[in-house]
Formats: sequence, C-alpha cells, structure tokens
Amino acid sequence: MLARPAFRLTPGVACILLCLALVALASTSLNDGAGLTAGLQALFGSANPTMDTLVLHFSWWPRLVMSLLAGGGLALAGVLMQQVLRNPLAAPTTLGVASGANLALMTATLLAPGLLGLGREWVALVGGGLAMALVFALAWRRGLAPVVVVLGGLVVNLYLGALGIVLLLFHQEELKGLLIWGAGSLAQNDWSGAAFLAPRLAIGALAAWLLLRPLAVLELDDASARSLGVSLRALRLAGLGLAVFLTGCVVSVVGVIGFIGLAAPNIVRLAGARRLGQRLLWSTLLGALLLATTDQLLQRFTGQVSGLIPTGAVTAALGAPLLIWLIPRLKLRGDQPPGTASAPAGRHPAPNRLAGGLVLGLLGVTLVALLVGQTANGWSWLSPGNWEVLQWRLPRVLASAGCGVMLALAGTLIQRVTANPMASPEVLGISGGSAIALILAIFLLPAPDNLTLVGVGTLGALASLGVLLLINGRSGLLPERLLLTGVAITAAFDAVRAIVLAGGDPRGQQVIAWLSGSTYYVDLTSALIVVALALVLGLMTGPLARWLDILPLGAATSRALGIGLKRSRLVLLLLVALLTAAATLVVGPLSFVGLLAPHLARLLGFSRASMHLLGAALAGALLMVLADWVGRQLLFPQEIPAGIVASLLGGAYFMWGLRRL
Repeated sequence: MLARPAFRLTPGVACILLCLALVALASTSLNDGAGLTAGLQALFGSANPTMDTLVLHFSWWPRLVMSLLAGGGLALAGVLMQQVLRNPLAAPTTLGVASGANLALMTATLLAPGLLGLGREWVALVGGGLAMALVFALAWRRGLAPVVVVLGGLVVNLYLGALGIVLLLFHQEELKGLLIWGAGSLAQNDWSGAAFLAPRLAIGALAAWLLLRPLAVLELDDASARSLGVSLRALRLAGLGLAVFLTGCVVSVVGVIGFIGLAAPNIVRLAGARRLGQRLLWSTLLGALLLATTDQLLQRFTGQVSGLIPTGAVTAALGAPLLIWLIPRLKLRGDQPPGTASAPAGRHPAPNRLAGGLVLGLLGVTLVALLVGQTANGWSWLSPGNWEVLQWRLPRVLASAGCGVMLALAGTLIQRVTANPMASPEVLGISGGSAIALILAIFLLPAPDNLTLVGVGTLGALASLGVLLLINGRSGLLPERLLLTGVAITAAFDAVRAIVLAGGDPRGQQVIAWLSGSTYYVDLTSALIVVALALVLGLMTGPLARWLDILPLGAATSRALGIGLKRSRLVLLLLVALLTAAATLVVGPLSFVGLLAPHLARLLGFSRASMHLLGAALAGALLMVLADWVGRQLLFPQEIPAGIVASLLGGAYFMWGLRRL
C-alpha cells in the first residue's frame, strides 16, 4: 500500500484555517451580543435600531473591516519591500517607515494641523519616506546588505522613538489621545476610516498588479536585469514608493501595526509560494486574516478593556518571537566571524596620563553641572555653599555619573566577550529585557522596593542574554545575527511599553518619565546607592581583565591558557546583567552610553582590557553628567531627560558607525 502523503501547509490552507477561525470568533462575538441574525443585519443598518445594533453598525463592523484592510495593506507593502531589496527581513516596521510616518503625524498635529486637512496620508508618506531614505543612506556602502538594512531600521526606529518621547513629555495633554492610536488601535466610531482607506488601498493594489512583471525581474541579479533593458533605479523607486504610500495610508488611520508586514510574506514564502504574483496575492489575504483574527481574539479575551490595549502592540509582541524563530533559518549576506568588524584602534603611549586627563575632565564637567545653570534671571554661577540648590543638583549628577559608569562597563564587557564593536546592552536587547521585567514589576507587584526592582531587572537582563546565547550559540556568536536577535527583543520591549502606556493607568506617567531616563526624582540616598553599586561592580571587573584580553583570541587559545570558556562567559554575562539592570532602573533602557563610551575609550587609545574598562567608565560618567546638564539647560525651564539626550547623541554615533561599517 502507498503511504498517505503527510499534511502540508500551503498558503491556501493557511488562509482557509485563519478564515474559519475568524468566522468562528466573529460569530461567537455576534451571538453573545445582539444575536447572529441581528448582528448580520446591523452591518447594513436597521429600521428599528437598538443600542446593541447601533454599536455593531458604527463600531464592531467598521473595526472588523478596518482590520482586514490594514492587515492586507501592510502585508502588500511588506512583499514589495522584500522583493525590491531582496531582503526577507524588510517590512514597514523594520525599515523605520511606520515610525517615521507616526512621528510626522505627531509633529504635524502639534505644529501644523492644517497639513492634516490636506491629507493625512501625504504627511505620513513624507515622514515614512524620509525615515526609509535615512536607512538606505546608512546601508548604501554595504550594498543594502539585509542585516545592515535591518540594523539601520533598528537605530532609526529607536531614534525616532526618542524624538516622539520628547514631544510626548512636553505636550502630554495635546498628545494623550495619540498614545493608543500611535500604538496601533483599530477602535472605530463610524465608517469614515474604512471609507478613507479602502479606495487608497485599492489604488495601491492596482499599481502593484501593474508592476508585477517588472518587479519579477528583480529576482534576477542586477546584470541580468539590466541586460533585459530594465531601469533598476526607476523600478526600485517605484516599488518602494508604492510600499511607503501603502504604509503611510494605514498608519495615518490606525497608527503603527507591528510585524504584519514581516510575518505574512515570510509565512507565505515558507508555505511554498515562490513566484511574486503568488506572494502578492496570498500575503495580502493572509495579512488581512491574520490581523483580523488577532483583533477578534484580543476583543474576546480582554472584554471591556480591549479598546485600551492597542492591537498593533499585540501583533508586535507576537511578531518578536517569529523574528527570533526566523533568524537561524535565514541565509544572510554579510555574516562574518567575530572580530572582523573593525580594525583595532591605536594604543596610547601613556594610558595612565590619559586616564588622569579624563578624571580632570569629569571633575570639570561635574563642577559645571553643579554650579552653572539658568535661573529666572538668566545664567548664573552658584555659590558652593548654596545648599538649597545643590541639594537638588547633587543627586542628579551623582546618579548620572554612576549610571554612566555601569552602562559603559556593561558595553565594554559585551563588546569584548562577543568581539563585536557594534554590541551594547541597548542594541542587543539586554536593556530592553531588563525594562520589560521592571515595567511588569511596577504594575504587578505591590509597592516593590529598589532592591526588588534591581533583582527583577537583573532576571530580565539574564533572560535576554539567555535568548541571545540560545539562538546564536551554534553559529559562534556571529555579530550580525546577535544584533538581529537584539532587534527582536527590542521589538518585544516596544510592544510591552505601548500596551502599558496606552492602558490609561496613572502609573503610566511614572513609566514615561522613567523610560525617558529622567533623573528628576532621584534623591541623595538613592544617588549614593547608585554610586556605591557602580564602584563595587566596577571593582569586580578588575580581576576579569585577563579574561577579556584572551577571550577575543578564540576558543583554542583561551583553553590553551587555562581559561574555561563556559565559566568565564557565564561570569562576565552575569556581571553585564547586573550592571545593565542597576543602570536601567535609573536612566531607562535606551541611552546608548553602553555603545558610545567603549568606542570613545578605544579611539582615545585604551587598548588593554584593564585600561579599556577604566577609560570607558570615565567616558561614560562624563557623557551622562554632560547629558543631564544639557537636558536641564537646553529648553529651560523645561527639561529633556538625560537618557533622551544620551540616546540622541548615542543614536547619531551608532548611525555614523554603521555608515562606516
């Protein structure tokens, strides 16, 4: 007898299964309300409307239609981006397009609301286009290699997110309503949103169909495509322009919906759809069903608070594990062994004297931060005996310096352990994992103290490190795959942050202030604890300098010199987790000091591990103290939190470094 063929998941089967799940969920929802028959009639209106049928007609049905439209539009945009860039990780969210469109809409809402009347989609189109252009500029020298493009999208997302937090901090009342919308809310009050989006997506789908045959040529290499007389530049511009337009239309109506544009095309590809026409069709259908089913599940299991939990954030939370699962299965151009990403910097002939110079620089910046500042009467020099003012400034300076030291040490350790010059607690998602744990502790534990928060944050950081090692251990901790795993963990953190901030809980304001890295609420006792932690953990790194000098030389050399790889890496990564959690508790998760300070120390000439650690610690303290002072003075009497200032400086440096990679 012939064996029966095993069940094979095809794109059609996947869509049928999702469609059945959607119909079942929708029918159950209608049946629990006005009834299935009345619910179906409510779609077209009712001669004798009741409250239930009015809610169905003006809210439930428009939301279902909007989820189908938005999911289909984002999936279609994702297929176009992946086809044009030949990059399976390209999507509206990973390329920064959605974040750019969202920031443009926020800025227009505050500064030029008249532009929104001319067309929200055009404002979003400009923002998304500029964000993607910046990503391309960062990756152009590497030939738009997939990993570099995604890393560029990561840093652009973080950078634009930091700018968005600045706007939110200064205009909380004006932008309060945008918190839920910006995180991807599908809640509807009438049919206007669906009526706005449907014709624009129809035009986009028609344009994609017209571009189908030309875009299929991009599956060939550039030389073969040119031999057919195709203008690759014009074709890529048309494909990407259409993808940005589709994304801008969706974002202008429902905000940022995470990972549908990444998930649907990859699921369809893995299910067997190879030709572009098949992927366009099945991805659009699957994306629509995927988002609609997710939204129905969300409404089903969250009840009355479903409107306060943005569907876009939930899809991002579900998409992060998908990206982690995809990373080991992707064949990425540009994978390289550790240690080849950059040439070592020159060694300074007198590192001790250089360290002394940094100490003097830190003291000078500290004095300026303590004694120089703006008051109601303008700039003034404070008397050292004026304790009424110093009692407010001193804790902030001490906390900034301590956190700068800890983040710099964590960054130096992780860069040397992985031999990856672009690694840091922020970029690898270690800070994000710590932040997720801290946010959950704030909301789930009754009045947690600082010691509890440090412990919980350390567990979160260790969990992120565990994911990094689990996913990348077999590949030998290849730098680019490590960074991609960090992208996924950071995406999960963004999703948790969006859900928390959109929930309407009063503690959300505390989380906003903490995420921005503000030192405003730090008292003297807490500042002294931070400094003590920095000193203790910093002294613990001293005896480990020999390991840090030898581990980058490779496993064989390390074993020959008597260093146990597993034990040494475990100790070093545990120390990274402690440093990251303690610093994240004060200045938030996205300061980039862990990336910037080790680079500055290396550029100055600190090459040996012990001096590199010392130089990075001093540079990190100097950067954070300076960032705190600049944030206090730049828009006086309003403040930009130190973490935001440091993230803007560090993000700019990351872009510069990625551009030169």
